[in-house]
Amino acid sequence: MSDFAVEGVWAAPGRVNVIGEHTDYNNGFVLPIAIPHTTRASVGRRTDGLLRLASSHAGAEPLELAVADLAPGTLSGWTAYPAGVVWALRAAGYDVSGGADIRIDSDVPVGAGLSSSAALSCAVALAFNDLHDLGCSRVELARIAQQVENDFLGLPTGMLDQMASLGCTAGHAWFLDFRDLTGSHIPFDCEGVGLRLLVIDTRAAHALVDGGYAARRASCEEAALLLGVPSLREITDPDAALAALPAGPLRMRVRHVLTENVRVLRTVAALRAGDVRAIGPELTASHASMRDDYTISCPELDTAVDTASAAGALGARLIGGGFGGSAIALVEEDDSGAVAEAVEKTFAARGFTTPRFFEAIPSAGARRLS
Repeated sequence: MSDFAVEGVWAAPGRVNVIGEHTDYNNGFVLPIAIPHTTRASVGRRTDGLLRLASSHAGAEPLELAVADLAPGTLSGWTAYPAGVVWALRAAGYDVSGGADIRIDSDVPVGAGLSSSAALSCAVALAFNDLHDLGCSRVELARIAQQVENDFLGLPTGMLDQMASLGCTAGHAWFLDFRDLTGSHIPFDCEGVGLRLLVIDTRAAHALVDGGYAARRASCEEAALLLGVPSLREITDPDAALAALPAGPLRMRVRHVLTENVRVLRTVAALRAGDVRAIGPELTASHASMRDDYTISCPELDTAVDTASAAGALGARLIGGGFGGSAIALVEEDDSGAVAEAVEKTFAARGFTTPRFFEAIPSAGARRLS
């Protein structure tokens, strides 16, 4: 790979969503932070129409593709994301047909629900934006990265992950309204008040391609159609809306979305008031809603949340799409080690894979490193 043309290095972070899960594609509220872990893309332009992809985690031989041949469904695995960015940019009318050399390195845990795939797409999209002077805004780049998931890979994801990776700022959580993509950065300093936001990577297989995520999104769209609103965000009388839906999964899904939006607003109010500890109960209530109404938890996630809470966490919940991945726990600094130890012991007793732990520190969004 020594012959790779490298004109710069771009980094995009993974994310932790403090609260506001499965609300983005319902035009609701979210509150993500970027984490210190990033995907780095070393990128250089070519003129021969070739796209060469290499990764520090995938052996020495690069994959060589013709830009003109890129099409949905032709790639899988990590290479689909940088290739998908090039395809999406061309589909949007940008001239990137000359090709590129792209070498990827990353320390964002894969399969942990921390948006490793979005970080990959966003790093490459930002690189192309800079190298080709495309003039795209961060929102436009997020849409390009989302198209990689939706159109190139066929995953009906929202745009939370991409927006968080491209738009978050250090020391803040991003309160974002997906109805119009407006928002504000809210100071979020756990360390300053003696707290830690602990990520518990359960290492339970996390994959959205099995249809669970798509089914939840389809349920929300079906409910909106039945209620005669363009999205669940437009519901003005939650009680009446829930009563109008048949008892069962459809009503449960809508109840989660409506109550989750309220929890985001209460969390933002607490952070604006400087009362970080007050968000703990909102996190725990969010998990219960995802477990019981959205039914996207799993034994490992429930064990992590329940054990952390019993060991002293102020609040805990699963994060991301669900069905595996990670949970977060808001803990007193002095309790962080005890909470992690309790979770690890309980996982061992139940025969689960040993979990991984790290602190989620609100970090900078995507940027050029060199």
